[in-house]
Amino acid sequence: MSPRPSYPSIIGVMDLDGARTLVAGASGALGGRLADALHERGARVVVGGRRRDSLDALADRFGTQPVLFDAVDGDSCRRAVDEAVDQLGGLDLLVVAVGVAAFGPAAEADAAVVDELFAVNVLGPMSLVRAAAPALEDSDRGRVAVLSAILADLPTNQMGEYSATKAALSAWLGVLRRENRRGFGVLDVRPPHLDTGLETRALAGSPPPLPESWPAGEVVDAVVAALADDTRVLGWDPKLKQLVSRAA
Repeated sequence: MSPRPSYPSIIGVMDLDGARTLVAGASGALGGRLADALHERGARVVVGGRRRDSLDALADRFGTQPVLFDAVDGDSCRRAVDEAVDQLGGLDLLVVAVGVAAFGPAAEADAAVVDELFAVNVLGPMSLVRAAAPALEDSDRGRVAVLSAILADLPTNQMGEYSATKAALSAWLGVLRRENRRGFGVLDVRPPHLDTGLETRALAGSPPPLPESWPAGEVVDAVVAALADDTRVLGWDPKLKQLVSRAA
């Protein structure tokens, strides 16, 4: 990737070596790769997610115990964060990589599907961040990184509700960043369509024609690099065809 402009903040850069880290959503393809990459950079990583079988192998490599949660259950999210904080003796970094998709005309969306979309894509990440906030504020390098999507910038036909969840999450992260600029940093990552197969596991509907998928590994590299500097928003640049730093 080409160099990204930096934007000064009070939080400053983050040293990942020894950073006490919870990766929520590590049972998914992208979350698992992020957990691996952070571990390779020296972070102490606890992995969290719904599927214990997907987390055990990661946790064994990291020498930690996985924490289980369901993103639709706020109490479950809070318990998982508390368990990770107890296990690590604090928390410096929370990475949230949870999400589901749904497709179809906006006027025909099923109410139950919409409820689950917002529960997983918006309310779950909010619950995780709120639960982690006290520990992050106690850290001298506290930071949150949340994976939203390009849909926050480019709402797309046949993805009305899905786009709305990503826009809502990014709006909330922007407010969180301003309110907590002296407490912990906030990174909002808005990648394009990725090669993780998320569209094949949609809650409802079939995806419209999608652009060529982008390698998830490049998102991982970009996120790790962004955490090591002062990036606040990673957005997709269609001309450069890469994630670039933006002013918040």
